[in-house]
Amino acid sequence: MVGWFDNNLPMNAVWIDKEPVPLHKERRMEREAHKLEKRLCRLVGQAIGDYRMIEEGDKVMVCLSGGKDSYSLLDILLRLRQRAPVNFELVAVNLDQKQPGFPADVLPQYLARLGVAFHIETRDTYSVVKDKIPEGKTMCSLCSRLRRGILYRVAGELGATKIALGHHRDDMLQTFFLNMFFGGKLKGMPPKLVSDDGRHIVIRPLAYVAEKDLSRWAEQRQFPIIPCTLCGSQETLQRKQVGAMLREWDRQYPGRVDNMFTALQNVVPSHLADAALHDFRALRATGVASAQGDRAFDPEDFAGPSPQSGLHQVGIRIAG
Repeated sequence: MVGWFDNNLPMNAVWIDKEPVPLHKERRMEREAHKLEKRLCRLVGQAIGDYRMIEEGDKVMVCLSGGKDSYSLLDILLRLRQRAPVNFELVAVNLDQKQPGFPADVLPQYLARLGVAFHIETRDTYSVVKDKIPEGKTMCSLCSRLRRGILYRVAGELGATKIALGHHRDDMLQTFFLNMFFGGKLKGMPPKLVSDDGRHIVIRPLAYVAEKDLSRWAEQRQFPIIPCTLCGSQETLQRKQVGAMLREWDRQYPGRVDNMFTALQNVVPSHLADAALHDFRALRATGVASAQGDRAFDPEDFAGPSPQSGLHQVGIRIAG
């Protein structure tokens, strides 16, 4: 969607150390921050345009958790709104689930200073989850379902036409591999979908953005990050394993993670094995050449390092 992003967006705020720094270092930091901002705005704008995530007159509810990803999402959408080819509203929404130690004043103060419309929804889902989930078991699944239902309701009450979540490229790839390794299905986390109740459109504008860029942006912008372990729950072991696998691949084989995400956008159903997705039973020879025809007898010639080496090494590490 041409025009959704602008490579010449100005840098409105640059993070500088409190300690005096040499002028050349300060200028280098400013240049790097400006380059990062341009990249983030370009990638988010591209994702919005590719999937038509935001349209004229939309009211976008940005789900704000207090983590780096959702802070960055809101920050970038505010920047893009100034130059977008369509008019749209933003409202930030946080769900205070009454976890022990949750600093309830942080987000309202931050959003008030920012001057953005916001709504804080308070629901004691923490007590519900603690009551239903045995001690020592992961609470994330039930907590997520409760949170999702509440946010859908709030979206309806606020008149939001889109619900924006802060999942990034690495989240989407992790979900894909988790489903493949542990769920036996090729299923990912789509950039745009209809909500479970069929009433809302959920979007992920950070779909093209790498997590490491969001970490750098959060540091530069000095967001008031709220720790993600307030409730005492931790990421599942499987997600940790897959995350470590992707980071190792990214370190050892630059470009591999990018290629994997590109693969999610280039699916050839006839070359998988899902009979519900492709009618293999009805296949007949047509005598007509196909650009996506069978190349089973051709040698596989992939550019770059052998994928098998990385798969084997990391596969051993996460086994068990």
